[in-house]
Amino acid sequence: MKRGVLFAALAALLWATGAGVAMAAGDAPHADGARLGVIWVLPFVGVLLSIAIMPLAAPAFWHHHFGKVSAAWSLLFVVPFAALFGLPTAVYEVMHTLVLEYVPFIILLLALFTVTGGIRVTGNLHGSPTMNTVLLTIGTVLAGWMGTTGAAMLLIRPLIRANDDRKHKVHVFVFFIFLVANIGGALTPLGDPPLFLGFLKGVEFFWPTSHLFTEMLVCAIVLLGVFYALDSYWYAKEGHLPRDPTPDSPIDIQGGINVVLLLAVIGAVLMSGTWKPGVVWTVNHIQIELQNLARDILLLAITFLSMRLTPKDVRDGNGFTWGPIVEVAKLFAGIFLTIIPAIAILKAGKSGAMEPLVSLVNHPDGTPIDAWYFWLSGALSSFLDNAPTYLVFFNLAGGDAATLMGSMAATLAAISCGAVFMGANTYIGNAPNFMVKSVVEAAGIRMPSFFGYMAWSCGILVPLFVVMTFIFFR
Repeated sequence: MKRGVLFAALAALLWATGAGVAMAAGDAPHADGARLGVIWVLPFVGVLLSIAIMPLAAPAFWHHHFGKVSAAWSLLFVVPFAALFGLPTAVYEVMHTLVLEYVPFIILLLALFTVTGGIRVTGNLHGSPTMNTVLLTIGTVLAGWMGTTGAAMLLIRPLIRANDDRKHKVHVFVFFIFLVANIGGALTPLGDPPLFLGFLKGVEFFWPTSHLFTEMLVCAIVLLGVFYALDSYWYAKEGHLPRDPTPDSPIDIQGGINVVLLLAVIGAVLMSGTWKPGVVWTVNHIQIELQNLARDILLLAITFLSMRLTPKDVRDGNGFTWGPIVEVAKLFAGIFLTIIPAIAILKAGKSGAMEPLVSLVNHPDGTPIDAWYFWLSGALSSFLDNAPTYLVFFNLAGGDAATLMGSMAATLAAISCGAVFMGANTYIGNAPNFMVKSVVEAAGIRMPSFFGYMAWSCGILVPLFVVMTFIFFR
């Protein structure tokens, strides 16, 4: 009885804050963002704060129950939404998000995770300043084409082996997170999850390559230069190094079939962005295009082939497990569902409950303030997940890919750079950050604490981003 009363009170509160249903083209029911109260955004905020705080505050609980936490926040949105707006509206909104955004997103991550997990780099190099800089450069380049997660997991173990005789080496892995796990992913939708969401929204595959290249290059050159100077300083201070536990040996790549499969992943994504057969199926008002369905089927087939064709000892040597992708799948299901009302409100612009935010990023005449888009998308990406943050500001800027690639290209570049670059500001800004930290600490190397890492990012990245603002986003 008490639960019924509580639910009724919650429903009344949500209704009082403003709610409405509109009919889209083709009689598709959807929530009218102009009539949604800001309280509907709380489940979205809740799931993101859970991801940010609980692994630090309650690691044991989070490790065993993160999927349940994600599901709980999702239900906190879906159940009241269905009760107030009707089951057909809730089903349409959930299906639209899952079918057109979440499922393709997870399938791409699964394919990249599986394929790159089947490529093992063996051998050892000497971690001199020059060699470390070369490895960071290679990782930065690879990140744009095989994903930040793939490039980070491919190169972090060779980098650890190369520096296992160094006394001062923590900075090597901090800069690895800066460059390989974040900034290098700015060039294609394969590089970082935010850009793939943009691709699903209609942004052309090579748009980031042509419009973000200069920004990425400036960041990379500055950071590589700073890194080389710091690494040279610490290397010179070490004097006589202890005996190298893993002497230099030739580099070799195992699981070469996965290099071919990685090219196939790139080809499948390119195909879906360039091939337009005009074949569309409509399911519950949701249009499913043949090229996108074909892409997802191809990516699943590539994943299956990678598992069948990769020798078991190669994956074992990489420490490959399904844990990371399972965690991402469960958490992002909650993120994609709870972000539905936030996007609806943002689409309403100044008529919605987030009017103050809309006013902050735009001049009185409605033109965008690119510097604010860069810093706000970046600040939220630093502490929340950068993929949904990108989606929020993409919709805040209008949500129309053609316009954003055209007359508002500078604004889309600001959003993209903020989401991708500033994910490096904290361990929780991008999934590979924590993965790198975990692998390095498993090798017996003590990484900076959460705030210790932020001291590095605030001292190096934030001043760089201030300069970037005056150069590119004034």
